[in-house]
Amino acid sequence: NPSDLYIGMLKSNTVADAMIERFGLRERYGVELMVDARKRLAAESSFAADKSGIITIEAEAREPQLAADLANAYIEQLHRLTSTLAITEAAQRRVFFERHLQQTKEKLAEAELQLRQGIDTGGLVSVDAQSRAAVETVARLRAEISAKEIQIGAMRGYATASNPDMRRAEQELSSMRLALARLESGQSGGDRPASSGDAESKPAASGLGNIRLVREVKYNEIMMELLARQYEVARVDESKEAPVIQVLDPAMPPERRSRPKRTLLVLAAATAALFAAVLAALVRGAVETSLRDPARQIKVATLRSAWRWRGP
Repeated sequence: NPSDLYIGMLKSNTVADAMIERFGLRERYGVELMVDARKRLAAESSFAADKSGIITIEAEAREPQLAADLANAYIEQLHRLTSTLAITEAAQRRVFFERHLQQTKEKLAEAELQLRQGIDTGGLVSVDAQSRAAVETVARLRAEISAKEIQIGAMRGYATASNPDMRRAEQELSSMRLALARLESGQSGGDRPASSGDAESKPAASGLGNIRLVREVKYNEIMMELLARQYEVARVDESKEAPVIQVLDPAMPPERRSRPKRTLLVLAAATAALFAAVLAALVRGAVETSLRDPARQIKVATLRSAWRWRGP
């Protein structure tokens, strides 16, 4: 239930700490510790949601304007919290792809640096168009496999193994892995330099090593491109599924005090006075009835005389 989720966020320590710091509630409450200020704020704030999804926020304070400001500030803090947390499924995918996209950027920068150093030291062997196309094909296929694995990892956060999209993605991943295995088996030995004792063997080996670096750069470039697409799709889905929090009635300074309840105080005082009056009447009636009895009158007279005898 989104309303229950929002109420739980409003009751969080993150929101409470922001409210305490913003309004200086520790000084107002006369406490030093944050935990005491949180308890006091929680006691003077209440949140309720009805079946229609409307959330009611109530805040109490000694000043009417402060009470209204506290209630309105809760909405502002909720807006800030929902904009930073990944609440929806699309937001979770966006955070997932964003993290992997950042990692791929770092790997691409490292691969480009290694390629530049390799070219400076060993040069680059020229290859024909067919070999270059094969290198790019393998790099693209590797990148697509990695991107599909990342996509499946993101889907596991909200989809089960029997989900049709999950099963389709796993089948596509198996097909791409099989195609990559066929390509690599067909090119086995293509990247290995020929062993010879002449002076050209070392430059050839370094050149072929640089080709591998080119393939690694190409792989990270394609990987970054694919992840960027997934990231943009997740961002668009997140904007569509973003929670819309609107204020129906902004809080206004109250015209009447919420506490103490004067009506309840008057009723309680009247009830207590009535009870005391009835009790006093009953006691007085019992005393008067007992004094009318001759035997009791003798006892009372005896007690009075004894009291006088003991007195100073």
